Amino acid sequence: MTTTALPETLRGIIEDFQSVPDPEKLELLLEFSDELPALPERYAGHEDEMEQVIECQSPLFLAVELQDTQDREAQSPGAGPASPDSIVRLFISAPPEAPTSRGFASVLAQGLDGLTAATVLAIPEDLSSRLGLQKALTPLRLRGMSAMLGRIKRNIADQLAGQPAG
Repeated sequence: MTTTALPETLRGIIEDFQSVPDPEKLELLLEFSDELPALPERYAGHEDEMEQVIECQSPLFLAVELQDTQDREAQSPGAGPASPDSIVRLFISAPPEAPTSRGFASVLAQGLDGLTAATVLAIPEDLSSRLGLQKALTPLRLRGMSAMLGRIKRNIADQLAGQPAG
């Protein structure tokens, strides 16, 4: 499966998953769960200000902010004119007792944060299958992972259209 059209960071993550045997893919995902970036102070303990991904079996919350490329200041969702060149800032809260959801959240945070809105919108929907996790995770968990990506992309599209996120 080709990864050449993907952004470099995400391509590297996918290649890492593709390079390990199936039994070790879950271990790699669990390693990612330990690397989920901490929430900034404005979201820490304020999940009520984030969007819950209800398709996930665990309480998982996300916030997508588009950052102006000129002033490098993150804007609150819907706060100003966003463009396809705006930088995506991704913040995800997932509990430690949900390591698979947290692992995929970390993959998304590490692979998508800092890319342009247009680049994130072009990420293929089959990201979880590109990671090769079909044998390691149940279809329900894989749907939750796809839902996270879908929500991120919908948030970006809404902000580009001038609608509030969430």
